Amino acid sequence: MAAFHRISTLLLILFIFVSCDQNSTQDQSIDIVDRAQLLSDIEFLASDDLEGRLTGSEGNRIAREYISDRFQSLNLLMFGDTYEQQFSFSNTRSGVEFDLAVNLIGYIEGSSNPDRFVVVTAHYDHLGVRNGEIYNGADDNASGTGGLMAAARYFSHNQPENSIIFVAFDAEEQGLQGARYFVENPPVPLDQFVMNVNMDMISTNFEDELYAVGTYHYPFLKPLVEEATANAPIDVLFGFDNADAPQDWTMSSDHGPFHQQGIPFIYFGVEDHPHYHQPSDVFENINPDFYVNTVETIIGFLRHLDENLDNVAASSDR
Repeated sequence: MAAFHRISTLLLILFIFVSCDQNSTQDQSIDIVDRAQLLSDIEFLASDDLEGRLTGSEGNRIAREYISDRFQSLNLLMFGDTYEQQFSFSNTRSGVEFDLAVNLIGYIEGSSNPDRFVVVTAHYDHLGVRNGEIYNGADDNASGTGGLMAAARYFSHNQPENSIIFVAFDAEEQGLQGARYFVENPPVPLDQFVMNVNMDMISTNFEDELYAVGTYHYPFLKPLVEEATANAPIDVLFGFDNADAPQDWTMSSDHGPFHQQGIPFIYFGVEDHPHYHQPSDVFENINPDFYVNTVETIIGFLRHLDENLDNVAASSDR
């Protein structure tokens, strides 16, 4: 009988150990979105102190350090010994030379498919100061950057099956320069990128409408978006991704260079509003409830995407 009890005890200990190990990468106790942190992030990034985050400016550097510190606090992995990917370029439209621009890149390794990647992106730069007025860029794109950090937080507590790269792009406002440099100098071979999910302008809408752009080019993604957002607290709409639409956003943000490489994308964003590229794009003019609900919806899509990435990879022509 004593031997039986010893065996039973050992089996119980083994069961507890295995159960703990299986759940070690999941933390169901955290909220999908930390509302206070998300709103604090967008408020800081869009504050006057950062003077519009123009590429190469002091405010841009402060934003970069803020994002990098957050990546580090979330224990995102690095490709090499830094999150920074530095580059220089000339803006062909204005002729201005930029000697130092910086993308920030971190990643979380997948539990099942570490060599297969979803790339989640948002640009952190904006327009800076023009004629003495600060273009704070709350919606464009402190909002997407806050969403990027919120997604990184969620998956740092809930390890995905596939690896996720989180990229905060610089110089989007200078012609998608950060994204162009990234796809030309990827940290892993491009054929390991299954798709891109880009966030740009996701906080300023008062009709609870968010667009998921890209399904015209990649129709196999539409059912996935519909499934993931069926019970979302906002309306997720489609469109703005072909020549017959009122506007074609296919190349309007950092997803464009991925698309040019044949990498499927979904771009989440709102329709243009009166504050777009205006000094009035400030924290006080966003819709906080919509913003929180939007980020929660996007993270829900990313979670659903991770669970169904086999289907996406199989459907892609790449």
